[in-house]
Amino acid sequence: MNEIIFFGQNEKPIIIENKPYKITKPIQFKFKNENENENENENEIKQISSGFFSTIFLFKNGKAIEYLREKDSNQNSSKIQIENIQKVTVGYQNEAILTKEGNVFAKGYNINSNNPKEFINISSLIEDKNDRIIQDIISGHGSIYLLTSNQNVYGIGSNYSGELAFDSKTLKKTEKPILMMKNVSKIFSGNSSQSVFLLNSNQELFICGDIYHGQFGLGESRKKTKIQNIPKGKIIDIKSGNWHSIMLIEIEIENQNPKRKLYSCGYRQRNGLGKYENTNEFTEIKSSLFENDNNILDFSVGSSHTLILTSKGKLIGFGDNNYGQLGTGDTMSRSVPIQIELPKLRFNENISNYHISCGYQNSFLYYSPFLSPFSNLEEDLIKLFRRKEFCDISFKTENGEIIKAHKLILKYRLNQNENQIEKLQEIISNKSIKESNQIFEMIYSNNSKINPKLYSEIKEIINSNEKIEETMKRIYLNENENENEKDFIIERKEKQYKFPKLILIMRSELYRGMFLSVTNDTSNKVTDYSELSNKSFELFEYWIYSNQIKEEIQITQEIIDELEIGIDYFQLNQTNPNLFDLLINKFNNQN
Repeated sequence: MNEIIFFGQNEKPIIIENKPYKITKPIQFKFKNENENENENENEIKQISSGFFSTIFLFKNGKAIEYLREKDSNQNSSKIQIENIQKVTVGYQNEAILTKEGNVFAKGYNINSNNPKEFINISSLIEDKNDRIIQDIISGHGSIYLLTSNQNVYGIGSNYSGELAFDSKTLKKTEKPILMMKNVSKIFSGNSSQSVFLLNSNQELFICGDIYHGQFGLGESRKKTKIQNIPKGKIIDIKSGNWHSIMLIEIEIENQNPKRKLYSCGYRQRNGLGKYENTNEFTEIKSSLFENDNNILDFSVGSSHTLILTSKGKLIGFGDNNYGQLGTGDTMSRSVPIQIELPKLRFNENISNYHISCGYQNSFLYYSPFLSPFSNLEEDLIKLFRRKEFCDISFKTENGEIIKAHKLILKYRLNQNENQIEKLQEIISNKSIKESNQIFEMIYSNNSKINPKLYSEIKEIINSNEKIEETMKRIYLNENENENEKDFIIERKEKQYKFPKLILIMRSELYRGMFLSVTNDTSNKVTDYSELSNKSFELFEYWIYSNQIKEEIQITQEIIDELEIGIDYFQLNQTNPNLFDLLINKFNNQN
């Protein structure tokens, strides 16, 4: 069973039966997946995407249910007959589905005018057959955008506002994907937007489509234009509504965790900017609700309303509220951010496992521990490779650039075979620096989505079928074989624990700071003064390698209390799944 908090327009389609079409106060309801079986994890909601005429619920098992309301049908929901779904996206009048194999199926009048209610494989219509593996998709008002594994962007559907990067006077729409731009790393749009943002590898931002009321100072419509004056920082996400766009920027702060800020741009129609005035460039949305909170985890944009979820569990919103989509208990719109009162959350999981999704005129808050495309260990290993800390092996690319890596990780990811390192060097010697970096990131994380085409070249030399958690567990278990790699001792309560420094800096900010600080202390031993018992520390030791809890350990309240302190003491990286949540769940199951 999945539980969802919902508010806003309860029609087109009807989400909750026997409820009014305007639900102005958040209500919590249980949602049963028609594919539900004994494995509850397989049936957790992975994503909700809602447009004007339909809403799709995607589950971790790769299956999806579609809700729609049609005048000639009494049926409200139906299974989507496509397997292995990775992502869904719904626009005003279209739907698109990305499969794990990199195929995209879509439907809608602008996609297939002959049969707009049937899904067709639009990725197979791309002329370049070598460019048909799709990495990401997103829907706009009447268009769908495809980002390929070669970092090219194609568009299909409506071009009435130039949103496909072609002159709208000569091309009104296309039912075949057309190339819009090359060298694109990310694409951004919205379920009611007639524009799309394209971010290239140099962090340059371009926009195609309607520029309502002179946003960005570009006039009314442009085929493709570079945006100047982007706020400083890393662009995390951009989501667009009918009249405005919201940008999430992450700013690095010395000796602190990165800080995230929201910026808006556009026309203040229906209060969608989070401020009182129109703006022709992205300017910060300021509110004490953000300043006094820890950080922004997630945000979502509907037609004219925005919701923000913070790391302290606050739900903040602003914009149009005509259908109650802000969840304030009324239908009065809000120009500036306000906090929304929620039902008591019934889950034990950390708030970072909750996600929000704004439909056209409704809103969802749902629990989804599987939303991230990477597990925590995958993310940590990729960060380890990128930071180049304690690297001890080098490879040369086709242009002679040197890439450094870690013997310990390669030893276990390359089938523990020395010959595979030589084969890897052969592959790298024929690749560019960019392709080589992607190859190493896929070896470290075993995540083929980084570049499926390159992954096929290295699949034979790596443990491609082994989850990264199992690889890390083997490093933990092979204690005798890894004696040389375990180069750091944590001494505590009459017992010593040996770790590779590599593993500790990857998982604990406490030890990363210790090992990388400028000091004359070259000791490979430290005394641990935390409050953990040895039993709790051994549980922590196993988890720090594998993201898992030993099956044979009986969880007690004492262990839970100790580990809660230990998580703060060791400054553990944000984890998915979260260690404390795993303890609570195991404790509940055992009792």
